[in-house]
Amino acid sequence: MAISLTPAAADRVRHFLAARGQGLGLRLGVRKTGCSGFAYVVDYADSTRPDDLVFEDHGVRVFVDPQSLATIDGTEVDFVKQGLNESFKFRNPQTKAECGCGESFTV
Repeated sequence: MAISLTPAAADRVRHFLAARGQGLGLRLGVRKTGCSGFAYVVDYADSTRPDDLVFEDHGVRVFVDPQSLATIDGTEVDFVKQGLNESFKFRNPQTKAECGCGESFTV
């Protein structure tokens, strides 16, 4: 079981945390939504929750709840810039389909 970050994603998380002045790392999860079933939820991790699973990659900790991990296990998080747009991108080996707008996915 693992969540990994590309060097670009790790750099971006470190930048966000430094600009913010606090935080333990990145909190990653999923919620049911959208036309395909699930959407990623990305936030700062300011504290550790009792059931958190913690992964570390490129010096950045990623906090995931056990229910979300069942859906995103093996996911690689990347950070990409395309023109004026920039965002985290998720390479989830469990994804079977994504909606046309890219906001939700099915496993």
